[in-house]
Amino acid sequence: MTTTSPVFAIENLNFFYGEKRALSNINMDIMLNKVTALIGPSGCGKSTYLRCLNRMNDTISGTRVEGEIRLHGENIYAPETNVVDLRQRVGMVFQTPNPFPQSIFDNVAFGPRVLGLAGGKRALEETIEQSLRKAALWDDVKDDLKQGAMSLSLGQQQRLCIARVIAVQPEVILMDESTSALDPIATGKIEDLIAELKEDYTIVIVTHNMQQAARISDKTGLFWMGELIEFNDTTEIFTRPKEELTEAYITGRMG
Repeated sequence: MTTTSPVFAIENLNFFYGEKRALSNINMDIMLNKVTALIGPSGCGKSTYLRCLNRMNDTISGTRVEGEIRLHGENIYAPETNVVDLRQRVGMVFQTPNPFPQSIFDNVAFGPRVLGLAGGKRALEETIEQSLRKAALWDDVKDDLKQGAMSLSLGQQQRLCIARVIAVQPEVILMDESTSALDPIATGKIEDLIAELKEDYTIVIVTHNMQQAARISDKTGLFWMGELIEFNDTTEIFTRPKEELTEAYITGRMG
């Protein structure tokens, strides 16, 4: 019998903002080509945990990490870790779309150019087209890639940000409340896109929308006051939760 090793193995993770402990003893395996959803009330540690996975919290002074986060067996907090390489492998899409005030073409080309992945002009054009296709945006913008990214709708801007992440050939895509600023139609398009992207990528999402977690994720974890209360297959979490707190949260009695 073959077993699949996790993409991320998180063991005994504690995270501190100064003296304040924001995460307590988190243990979780994140599996290949699955969508993992993190749910829980505001301020419970979901986004902090997500940012631990590509060391975005390093940019905040006074923070520290205990425990281990291994990406394909390698501790990402080891001194020899190349953080630029890590953030290429583990990309992030933020809550509010944040395209650069440049053309659509230059937005998607930015990462490949900076990281030396661009190749020649034709190779770069192919990368941009494939990235926009994977982000379900190509048909919307193919006739004018020189138009400014800020002229796109919010939903299109978020798909552009996804294309920008895809262009640097990541293994994992992190999404922090990436549909919360969007209308229901745009949200639906992103959800459909996530279902397609998991064929090629491992995806971790933070969401306040429990219906969204139930619709699109394979695994769900409930965070509460910095602790991981329960982590299981999404169908189990939403139909047969093991913890009383999980049931209280998903039924709306708490949180």
